[in-house]
Amino acid sequence: MSLLIGASTIGLILALLALGVYLSFRIFNFPDITVDGSLTFGAAVTAILLVRHVHPVLATLAGFGAGFVAGALTGILHTKFRIHGLLSGILVMTALYSVNLHVMGKSNLPLLNEKTLATAAEHLAVRLRGGEQDVGILGWSVGLRDLSMLLGAMGLVGAVGGILYAFFCTDLGTAMRATGDNPQMIRALGVSVDFVLILGLALSNGLVALAGSLLAQYQGFADVQMGIGMVVWGLASVIIGEALVGTQRFGFLITGAVMGSVLFRLLVAIALRWGLNPNDLKLITAVFVFVALVAPNLVRRLRTPVPKPNPA
Repeated sequence: MSLLIGASTIGLILALLALGVYLSFRIFNFPDITVDGSLTFGAAVTAILLVRHVHPVLATLAGFGAGFVAGALTGILHTKFRIHGLLSGILVMTALYSVNLHVMGKSNLPLLNEKTLATAAEHLAVRLRGGEQDVGILGWSVGLRDLSMLLGAMGLVGAVGGILYAFFCTDLGTAMRATGDNPQMIRALGVSVDFVLILGLALSNGLVALAGSLLAQYQGFADVQMGIGMVVWGLASVIIGEALVGTQRFGFLITGAVMGSVLFRLLVAIALRWGLNPNDLKLITAVFVFVALVAPNLVRRLRTPVPKPNPA
């Protein structure tokens, strides 16, 4: 049960990463590699502020702001300096590796003795339970820290998903979605495509950095390499979510991205529990994403009947 709750919690936290990847890859059709650096950037900024005894809420918001700035920088490089989108993300991601080292002062920053959102949620749960440290669920004993963090992550992801849905129903949000579909039409209507793209990438990386901030607080440390390969993880979650919901309606796609992240994390946890070598995790993830990208077209081809030749 602890494995299930822990994997679900991390899956919910990384659902924010999936939502950020969905914004850049699906809405704007922008191959944003900044994700690998901005996730660590959010974790690093939050961790150093927590070590300096800043309130966890303010530190978390600062982590979101750090990712927002990183995403905006990628957008500026692409729109103002006419650098290819993929290269813009690579440049910012590469620079963020050194920035993260300077922010933390070392490659790994522990948070075990600091007040975080995870410890705050645990203390609140203990107070509500009258001092009990564990709770029984279906005959299993579960720590209040894990359970409280799961409920907190569930509430936060639900709130972020609702805010995103409401935002993209506004005029600005609709303009963002239309920019990814047909930028020429949006430009003809007098909308600044450059501004919309910069704002979209900033919002995307802000969500990714928020995921890194929460992940560092939940795991109890921030590491300079914790963001490596996360863009593939986010893309896998988006692909799984799209397969689960089976529709292109925006609200369902947001829900699907969250569901895909949780399911993917559960599959990884089960595979590790069954003896998967952790060194093979990134390789298996890449293979899974490849299969998920190829399988829909393959199934569609198999279902399409082959036209019979006309008799002479």
